[in-house]
Amino acid sequence: MPKKKNIASKDYQEYLIESLKDPKEAAAYLNAALEEEDMPELFLLSLRNVADAHGVQWLAEETHLNRENLYRMLSKKGNPVLSSLYEVLGALGLKLAIEQRRKKHIAA
Repeated sequence: MPKKKNIASKDYQEYLIESLKDPKEAAAYLNAALEEEDMPELFLLSLRNVADAHGVQWLAEETHLNRENLYRMLSKKGNPVLSSLYEVLGALGLKLAIEQRRKKHIAA
């Protein structure tokens, strides 16, 4: 008996990748990933989706990073250095920002 393809999942992934070409959509998507409990892995996988939307080969050329290292960096177990992350986000038209948390108080 042949296996059924998960068409809904494939259609969603295609829709997601297409929507992530828009920098505003990509920024909102990555910010949402930063809010999740398993943030480091989820953020890198989300950034990988954004990279896929623009083309990893193009991103490697823009950032002067090796394509294989870029794939490794954006994997679930990736551990990018800040400078590489900055280069990737910059090439995608995005930037890092720090905001104060509202729930925790930091003593002065």
